[in-house]
Amino acid sequence: MKVSVVVPTYSLDRYPDFCECVDALLTQTYDDVEVVVIVDGNEVVYERVSEDYGDEESVVSYLSHDDAGPLSRANMGAIQASGEVVALTDDDAVPKKDWVEQLVDAYERHDAIAVGGKMTADWVDIKAEYIPEEFYFLIGVTHRGFPMEEREVRNTFGANISFKRDVFLKLGGIKQGGIDPSSVQGRETEFCSRLGQIYGEGVIYTPDAVASHKIYQYRTEPKWLVERAFWQGYSKRAIEKLVPESSDEESEQLRRLLLRYIPRRIWNLLVSPSKTRATQLAMLFVLLAATGIGYLYGILRWR
Repeated sequence: MKVSVVVPTYSLDRYPDFCECVDALLTQTYDDVEVVVIVDGNEVVYERVSEDYGDEESVVSYLSHDDAGPLSRANMGAIQASGEVVALTDDDAVPKKDWVEQLVDAYERHDAIAVGGKMTADWVDIKAEYIPEEFYFLIGVTHRGFPMEEREVRNTFGANISFKRDVFLKLGGIKQGGIDPSSVQGRETEFCSRLGQIYGEGVIYTPDAVASHKIYQYRTEPKWLVERAFWQGYSKRAIEKLVPESSDEESEQLRRLLLRYIPRRIWNLLVSPSKTRATQLAMLFVLLAATGIGYLYGILRWR
């Protein structure tokens, strides 16, 4: 089973991180791996990629038109890929050495049409202790409340997910559906929701397929997190309009927050007070409120 891994990139500022990602893919424990690099509208980056990886038989690179956007980059990569499986990751993610091997193993054991793995945090500066783990999804990391065991889920993160290529193409790839791409997050959710409705199968989540995500300092700033939470709420509503009944997992996570995680955090704070616990609880309420406001804005925008 050949696996084509799509790696989008666009900036020289992220080029060292991009190289770390590609180098990790070239040293996988699984042999039959193709790396499909999609450079988004930056000829300087494209030329640099060609210079550094042009001699690698397993690396192919393409230059998209100016500012094609993440949707077009993912879809273009799937079209250009030659593997039976198309895996998606980001230029600021670093897959573990056995990442592809674990994905393939899950495909074979489950006869799956889609498989995804776990995202862990690689704190570039220092760990932001005030971010509650329930909201780690805002920084592209598997959050508290996500399954810990291998099981079928609606979707995993866009930097650690894969599909059978023929299925991906038959469904027309990840669709934008008229939604402003600069505002909507979690675009893989829309595709995976359609996948589940049409094929009756979700994504097999295997926590053994691990990739780390670089958490730059700006992603830990409270203002950035609050804005991110707002647009996350907006995105959920927008995707509901594209794919009705696609929000079951968010509803279940909200129930866990209200009935389990928040009461537990309050109790722990009362029993053993600490600045970290108090800050995390306060931040949890702030992010929850921002997400809710974004969702309400989405209702008004997409009614």
